[in-house]
Amino acid sequence: MTEISVSIRDGETGTFPQGITAAEALKELVSNKLRKQTVAVLRDGVPVDLSVSLSGDSVLEPVVMNSPAGLEILRHSAAHIMAQAVKRLFGPEVKVAIGPAIDDGFYYDFDREEPFTPEDFERIEKQMAEIVATRRPFVRTEMPVDEAIKFFSERGETYKVELLQDMETETVSFYQQGDFIDLCRGPHIPDTSWLKVFKLLRVAGSYWRGDEKNPMLQRLYGTAFFDKKDLKKYLYRQEEARKRDHRKLGKELRLFTIQDQIGPGLILWQPRGAMLRRLIEDYWKDEHYRNGYELLYTPHIARQDLWRTSGHLDFYGENMYAPMEIDEIKYQLKPMNCPFHIAIYKSNKHSYRELPIRWCELGTVYRYERTGALHGLLRVRGFTQDDAHIFCRPDQLEDEIFNILALNLHILKTFGFDQYDVYLSTRPEKYVGSDEHWQLSTDALKRALEKKGLGYEIDPGEGVFYGPKIDIKIKDQLGRSWQCSTIQVDFNLPERFDMKFTGEDGAGHRPIMIHRALMGSLERFIGVLIEQYAGAFPLWMAPEQARILNITGDQAQYCEAVYSRLRKAGVRVEKDLRNEQLNYKIREAQLIKVPYMLIVGEREKENGTVTVRKRSGENLPPMTPQEFVEMVRSESEEGTGRRMT
Repeated sequence: MTEISVSIRDGETGTFPQGITAAEALKELVSNKLRKQTVAVLRDGVPVDLSVSLSGDSVLEPVVMNSPAGLEILRHSAAHIMAQAVKRLFGPEVKVAIGPAIDDGFYYDFDREEPFTPEDFERIEKQMAEIVATRRPFVRTEMPVDEAIKFFSERGETYKVELLQDMETETVSFYQQGDFIDLCRGPHIPDTSWLKVFKLLRVAGSYWRGDEKNPMLQRLYGTAFFDKKDLKKYLYRQEEARKRDHRKLGKELRLFTIQDQIGPGLILWQPRGAMLRRLIEDYWKDEHYRNGYELLYTPHIARQDLWRTSGHLDFYGENMYAPMEIDEIKYQLKPMNCPFHIAIYKSNKHSYRELPIRWCELGTVYRYERTGALHGLLRVRGFTQDDAHIFCRPDQLEDEIFNILALNLHILKTFGFDQYDVYLSTRPEKYVGSDEHWQLSTDALKRALEKKGLGYEIDPGEGVFYGPKIDIKIKDQLGRSWQCSTIQVDFNLPERFDMKFTGEDGAGHRPIMIHRALMGSLERFIGVLIEQYAGAFPLWMAPEQARILNITGDQAQYCEAVYSRLRKAGVRVEKDLRNEQLNYKIREAQLIKVPYMLIVGEREKENGTVTVRKRSGENLPPMTPQEFVEMVRSESEEGTGRRMT
């Protein structure tokens, strides 16, 4: 019998008969404790089932239960078990579509006439528990595509048939547990009994393949863990996330609105939201000025030829809106700001002595998003990018990237984000430019990250077509990741637009262009901020810093004087002088997350003071209006690290 060598990565090696399963090899090569924690294995780096037969020399790496890969396998298997339960309960007329694992859970799409209800959830969970108890193994088989199409056609599974018809492989794999079989690459848990902790969460509508022209399916979401404590923690975070939902708080705090009459994905900023946005914009502009940037403003439309020259029509056309004709010339809404900044650069001659040139703009752009993908402030059709472009010499590239990183992290920290994941995205399959340029720019990004002392992960092939990039995903108080910052090196657009600067030798040279956005977009960033702080913003960016509340009408005139004085001093203050009970007015101010309430009764009126109450309910000693102004200034300066006027 042929023997093969099987090794555990960074562990033991053994010799076994050809055809031994990964599970059997693990019995000999790893401890009992590790084996019981192993869900699947990586065979030469590829995830496979424990039941896989080893036909040649192999290096195995156990995939353990609570690892990200282990949880993904568990949740993918849970999706199959949920689909099996649904088919058992509601009959063969229910058609199944796709059911992947996702961040924190899984889903499966079903075509069913009747909508799923909370009562159905209980029945499905009960049926899943019964399937789990059978300890049925997940069995992998393969079948030629033609046979697979016939197999699913006979069962009326039209969505599976459509998927198969689009495949270009000769054979496909299936997984079966008990009476349920599904088209799937795997791997899966060894048997159904491994799924002990799970919960169905919600149902939502989803167009088949994300296309509004296709049927609307019902998407059942769920989650699964190996430990009940982890599920409990997850459900707590979900409840917190619901409380912090920026769409809910945006309405309650009167920050923004989205109206059908205007159009989906288009934001209307209310006065309080506009003030919040102004505060963020002013801080952003001040910090950029301090760091050597100059501010630009550019139009919202341009001739279509500009987008053809830039390459956006070729590479980004599906995300652009249809052209409009003006004086028989086609124009289009801008999806990016960069061609405008290039046009400004080319309007003058530049010497090597002027570089680097750093230009920034809070430029509103328009990109087509499917209606089903729109989500409050987080995914919109019109948004303002905190854009900047740096034009530099090759010898300046690394320093400029380092300076961008320093400014980026400083701004994020000011807004309360000091935890993040950093990714370096490398050259994709389709790209423009020379290999030499790609290597130069990738190396510059790496060196800048290392000089800044930032750990990072390589994201292979995820660079943009014109160059590599750094992406920074911030983490909020619930541990959720949000894509915000990006730094991209571009040799392509300077070439396309024939950009030049006069070098020390008197000849023309091509500048390097760096694209960067620190917040990504104001809309998205503000949505994240609302959820980060649950609407209770730090004082420096609170749209309303204080509200004056009188106890009776006798103090109204004094309150008006205090209001006027605080406004002139720059405090963002409002007044509530209605003939209402004080507790009622305090409650209203707390609901709208006002940091300070200034309570005025006869004693305060006579003493020329105010009693200060925090939104937390804590009362501070009485103080004069000027003392309150100084307190607000001090707290705001501490929050931003800059002097407030």
